[in-house]
Amino acid sequence: MVIRLLLADDELMIRAGVKAVLATDAGIEVVAEAGDGHEAVESARLHRPDLALLDIRMPRLDGLGAAAELRKAVPETAVVMLTTFGEDAYIAKALAEGVAGFLLKSGDPRELIAGVKAVAEGGAYFSPTIAKRVISRVGPERLERTERALELVSGLTDRERDVLGLLGRGLPNAEIGRRLFLVEGTVKAHVSAILAKLGAPNRVRAAIIAYEAGIVGDGEG
Repeated sequence: MVIRLLLADDELMIRAGVKAVLATDAGIEVVAEAGDGHEAVESARLHRPDLALLDIRMPRLDGLGAAAELRKAVPETAVVMLTTFGEDAYIAKALAEGVAGFLLKSGDPRELIAGVKAVAEGGAYFSPTIAKRVISRVGPERLERTERALELVSGLTDRERDVLGLLGRGLPNAEIGRRLFLVEGTVKAHVSAILAKLGAPNRVRAAIIAYEAGIVGDGEG
């Protein structure tokens, strides 16, 4: 199945570069482009893409505003944010809008493709660099977040911890099932239970908790 993607960035050179990277994978097709948030929302309504790749900072309507509009207009379209260094403050707001991934503009091209595929398949994806910056922010709140995350994951079963560790790495249900020798329906049930126990509204928030609790990677094999 080809992933149909909407690409939105107001910088033409950035957009062209990202599009060129995506074009190297036959499983991804850029079906629409936009230079601002309003164009992105209108293009998504018209083309109904599987995934929208949005720059956080855009004129008229930024990526956060566009994500909120997309959630209402085309809820079936997953949203991934393109970010740069120094935009950590936007990430918490983006999580509230149901964003499923964060990719660094200056990151490895292979990471861009891997992130798009993971989210399109139902997973959540953090650029490792972004995850480290967000989770490792200094200050008293860091310890509080870690303690809270450890408290939350303590209520999970061993198998749920395994699933959360792989979910935190951005893997979709099918891949988690392959790694843990579980059928996809069982993984889906585990994920639902995990989200409920963690009080997480989506997989991305659950992934953050996994990072904060230090269990990302549990269950690898």
